[in-house]
Amino acid sequence: MRNIVLAIAVAACLAAPAMAQPKKDAPSCNDHPLLTRLPDYWIESCVQKQFDAYKFNVGKGQSTVEGRFWSIRYQPPAGLATKPSTLQVLRNVEAAIKKVGGEVIASDSSRETLKLTNEGKELWVEVWADYTGKYILTVVEKAAMAQEIKASADAFASDLQRTGHIAVEGIYFDTGKAVLKPESQQAIGEIVKLLKGDAALKVFVVGHTDNVGGVDGNLKLSQERAQAVLQALVSGGIDAARLRSFGSGPYAPVASNDQEAGRARNRRVELVKQ
Repeated sequence: MRNIVLAIAVAACLAAPAMAQPKKDAPSCNDHPLLTRLPDYWIESCVQKQFDAYKFNVGKGQSTVEGRFWSIRYQPPAGLATKPSTLQVLRNVEAAIKKVGGEVIASDSSRETLKLTNEGKELWVEVWADYTGKYILTVVEKAAMAQEIKASADAFASDLQRTGHIAVEGIYFDTGKAVLKPESQQAIGEIVKLLKGDAALKVFVVGHTDNVGGVDGNLKLSQERAQAVLQALVSGGIDAARLRSFGSGPYAPVASNDQEAGRARNRRVELVKQ
């Protein structure tokens, strides 16, 4: 990934005599491969995750982007006579990203959202700064999650026998839609295998949502998603008389909706033994 140099003019700010040396970066913290830092700044803290979600400001509302995640908090060196202004930091990052074809998605007095394509990868960038000269760079390299938990007919049968219901991992829909994504086929195939292996088994297919949006809309969406799974099972050779779909909307959460990780768990499809 090409490295973009921040070329802010801060020489005058750094010319004060007996300048303290920049502090060492926090352990295991480095610049993002896309952007260098402002001259003599140091990294106070950082977070890097293989996969996470972040809500970027897009003007009127927010857009949740999933993928490889970085958050890097930068601090100016001690002893600066004049620290870079908030606008100076924002405009510097903006200019660097525009130089390689990026664009500004949203901007306010302390924060900007930018987007670009670099080496075939879509990257979303947020820069936040304040009057102290510190700034936070958040980057998400948009990507689908590598599915590591696989649906298993044997596991389904065991959990249905033990608890009477099972949340099916690996069923995916786009946000606000009820069309099964192609990567759901492995999980659908395992449900078909389960039902073909036990001809007497009948199940409810139950859709669940998080609490984002109105209750009525979520109830409708959960019902449509449950029905989409039911139709996929029928297409796989299962008698429709053995299946019933039901939409529970946000009424049966398994985690808190206060954080995205919990909301992701609540957006699920379950099989419930009839």
